[in-house]
Amino acid sequence: MPTSHYDLAVIGGGIVGTAHAYHAAQVGQKVALFERNDRPVGATIRNFGMVWPIGQAPDRLERALRSRQHWLDLAEKSKFWATAAGSLHLAYQADEMEVLTEFAELAGAQGYQVALTSSQKVVDYTPAVKKEGLLGALYSHTEVNVDPRQAITQIHAFLGEQLGVDLYYRHTIREINYPRLHTAEQSWTADRIIIAGGDDLSTLYPELLAQAPLQRCKLQMMRTAPQPNNWQLGANLAGGLTLQHYAAFAQCEHLPALKARIARELPTYNQHGIHVMVSQTALGELTIGDSHEYDYTPSPFDKQAINQLILDYLHRFAKAPDLEIAEYWHGVYAKMMNGATELILHPEPGVTIVTGLGGAGMTLSFGLAEEIINENI
Repeated sequence: MPTSHYDLAVIGGGIVGTAHAYHAAQVGQKVALFERNDRPVGATIRNFGMVWPIGQAPDRLERALRSRQHWLDLAEKSKFWATAAGSLHLAYQADEMEVLTEFAELAGAQGYQVALTSSQKVVDYTPAVKKEGLLGALYSHTEVNVDPRQAITQIHAFLGEQLGVDLYYRHTIREINYPRLHTAEQSWTADRIIIAGGDDLSTLYPELLAQAPLQRCKLQMMRTAPQPNNWQLGANLAGGLTLQHYAAFAQCEHLPALKARIARELPTYNQHGIHVMVSQTALGELTIGDSHEYDYTPSPFDKQAINQLILDYLHRFAKAPDLEIAEYWHGVYAKMMNGATELILHPEPGVTIVTGLGGAGMTLSFGLAEEIINENI
């Protein structure tokens, strides 16, 4: 039965808050998880479902790999779909191949599990790649794909049914006076409070968050219907634009030349922060995206021109039986604008804010939460 006092109260039912609740419950703490909606409906369910160690900078790779293992463990415990299909970065331009070759030479010593593959061998990993003009690819072993809409639902059920976490849906925590936390109608106490509010920068400690180098980022995405005849994508796919997006590739000396060429040839893609990736869901749908537009108050109106740019670039490197789009949506997350991978604040003793993971929330949350929970045991 729910109680009025907890070892840990977590505010925010998205993947960041869920990861903290999971690790705390795993070590025997009595945990409450508060979510303002009927279920998580923010960035946690509006992404590719990619757990993406290959994109993380070397100093975050170990955290990403620990997160990966937690995802696989939870998939077994919580009975949600997950596939360790890996990923392919595809090169159709000489500068793309140069970046991939350079990265492959650096990667082994840094812990990345990658290998260059020829255009002929790409079919070993996926049937979806257009081979015309393909110079080669980088295969990474470590990427895991989940269906985020399914996974978060199943994880919450596991937390409540197996780990004894009290789940409070439709509960908006409006005020904290440690050790008390309050909705408009109820109060609880907790030895420790973690706020994982995602892109909500105005409900709790807004003045403190306003001083941080945080910005909201809106991304447009889309999804096909299930592919016919149980067609499988295999490895997650990324095109050449992705090489300028992720921190792992920033160390490559050939990257500036690639970025200069993209700026000349595809300035509209840079204007909208577009890079193009493809993943698959548990039902066989293909998830395609995305763009990045930074604004404290992102426009609620999506731009079909951005969606079309994404699809145009997709057709340069990918094929599938059915690429007709069944769903369009956008997500919003909070991102650190100073190069950091997260923001951790302690507004008062016993209270911790964890935010700013940006597009790496699925990849880093379980590893980061493990560190935060363990440091206070």
